Amino acid sequence: MDSALTTVGLPIALGIVMFGLGLSLTVDDFRNVTKNPKAVAIALGCQLILLPALCFGLVVLFDLKPALAVGMMLLAASPGGTTANLFSHLFRGDVALNVSLTAVNSVIAIFTLPLITNLAIFHFYTDPENQVSLQFTKVVEVFAIVLVPVALGMVVKSLKPLFADKMDKPVRILSAVVLAAMVIGILLGELENVGEYLKSVGPITMLFCALSLALGYFVPRALGLTDGQAVASSFEIGVHNSTLAMYVAVKILESEATAVPAAVYSLVMFLFAALWGLLLTKVILPRRSSDAVAR
Repeated sequence: MDSALTTVGLPIALGIVMFGLGLSLTVDDFRNVTKNPKAVAIALGCQLILLPALCFGLVVLFDLKPALAVGMMLLAASPGGTTANLFSHLFRGDVALNVSLTAVNSVIAIFTLPLITNLAIFHFYTDPENQVSLQFTKVVEVFAIVLVPVALGMVVKSLKPLFADKMDKPVRILSAVVLAAMVIGILLGELENVGEYLKSVGPITMLFCALSLALGYFVPRALGLTDGQAVASSFEIGVHNSTLAMYVAVKILESEATAVPAAVYSLVMFLFAALWGLLLTKVILPRRSSDAVAR
């Protein structure tokens, strides 16, 4: 596991992604959580409770091998990705809420990610000799690496807001390019098994992505949130920080096989999020508006 991918590529990829997140954040984004406590509580409840439960059910249903099963649960435990904010902006979501959710969830994941992942390891690896626990101290180290670029990005945003705004698009593009390189690297690292892995996790990642996006919208709407808040919640829950999941799998768990679900998810989530956004804006939201007018 001491390849250039793990020692150089993944840390750089994660740093770029998190620096880009910092460029879009201010201290007020954390304070704004108190302005919409109900929306935040419902979205985080979906993200931290319903989503892992959904993922666990799918993993059991598809009867995945332990490494892939843990990889799916690691993916489910990862916070929303920075691209979720862009999708929310494009498809009539509450962007301010989305940014706040991404910020808060990235911090909460310090505690929830190792908890959910360790429970998955202990459940799916029935042979104690093959178990590798996700030590909390190691996760703290990872999130220290994660949060430093975020803090630097926020400092740049505070001191040079115009520069930060100009850099937002290039950093997003660079993040996407580096993420693509990481996905290719992960899959090449498991080249002998990649066909079997894609066959095993391709269907479950697509189904998980589609259900995550739908759950993230319909549950908040059923609990009284506005359409804009529900759209923000949907993309926050459906678009994951898969770079973080891959980093943890390869760097801490030392298993490229465990990183495969996050790599495959990265290939499908942007397409599914775009299609879901079009369905929302062209069908679901207009229909809701017409129903409201009719009443």
